[in-house]
Parts: sequence; C-alpha cells; structure tokens
Amino acid sequence: MPFGTLYALFARWTRLGLWRRLLDRLHRTWRLAGGDMAEPSAIVIDSRTCPSASSCFACGLDGGKRIRGIKIHLAVEKYGIPLAIDAAPANMHDTKGIVPVLREIARRGFQGPVIGDLGYRGECLANAGETLGITVQPMDCSRDEMFIPTEIPWVVERSFSWISCYRRLNIIVDRTKDHLVAFVQIAFIPILSRCLKRLIPQEVSA
Repeated sequence: MPFGTLYALFARWTRLGLWRRLLDRLHRTWRLAGGDMAEPSAIVIDSRTCPSASSCFACGLDGGKRIRGIKIHLAVEKYGIPLAIDAAPANMHDTKGIVPVLREIARRGFQGPVIGDLGYRGECLANAGETLGITVQPMDCSRDEMFIPTEIPWVVERSFSWISCYRRLNIIVDRTKDHLVAFVQIAFIPILSRCLKRLIPQEVSA
C-alpha cells in the first residue's frame, strides 16, 4: 500500500476516533470478563518525559530529568489500561499538564478518587478536580529517592514500561498531538487483544 494512502487512512480513522472507540470496547470487555464493573472506581495518573524530534508538535526542557521533548500524561485503571491520554511540552508542570486528562475522564462520567505521586500536590489542581467531581489524592510512592511499587499506584509505571517497548513512542516525531495520542492507543490495543485471547481457551476448558 502506498504511504500516502496508508497515512490518509490513519489520519481519517484518528479524526473519527476509531482507535479510542476500539480501545474502550476492548477495555470494557476485559473488565467484565474479569468480573469487574465496566467502569473503574479509582484511577491512577502519571506522566513520562520522552525526547522529541525537531518535527514534533511541541518541545520543552524537563529540568528534573534533563530531557528536551514532551510529556505523555496517562490516567489508567487498576489493569493499567489508559482511560485518557494527553501530551504537553516537557517544561509544563504535571499539575497543569494533567488537567486535560481529568477533564476527559470527567466527560466519560467518572467521579471519584484519582491517585498520583507527590508531584500532583497543590491547591490549584485540587480545586480543578473538585469542579469536575474528582478528588486528587497525592501519595508518596518513593523511599530514599527510590520508587516503591506499593498498592495501586505502580500500575501506571507498568503502563509506561509497555509503551517503551514500542520504538515509535520512544522518540516522538509526530506533527500533531492527536496523532501521538492515537499511536499510544494503538499500542494498547494489541496488549488487550492478547489478554482476551489468552482468556478464551481458559473459559473453553472450564
């Protein structure tokens, strides 16, 4: 297939929200198959700084990690599947970059606790969450500057490790934010598909 045709199809499907709808359908099926409610009762948020090429839609310097690029912001449920995705320049603080993600999960009807690390402390973010019916709960996930995988917050770190397996998402070259979000959604679609495929033989044998 010519590259122009392939890109046109990808851009059109992204514009129509096909990747998001497909991921949402697989996510709902996976939760119901696991005996859970279709919608989660708690969500975990975090961000990952990725280097970006000169063609990228945005660029900034993350002073803490000394990486020039963009931040991918995720809101995931207990299985690590993203419910909302956004991206911003790396120099934007997490308390500001996560607000579009909170708006997205509020638009989906979620109202409850959102758990993050101590980088999400602040009155402004707490007030923004309250207006959306969301309670932001910062939690200390480190000890002696080392990450400690305790309780539910660790699932978002696993989600970012899954993303890092896709070379396309290690150095960001996308010219639009929508295309980057689409590639993150595409990365999780085969992950969920493999999980559901492994579940089918177990149900047959039972």
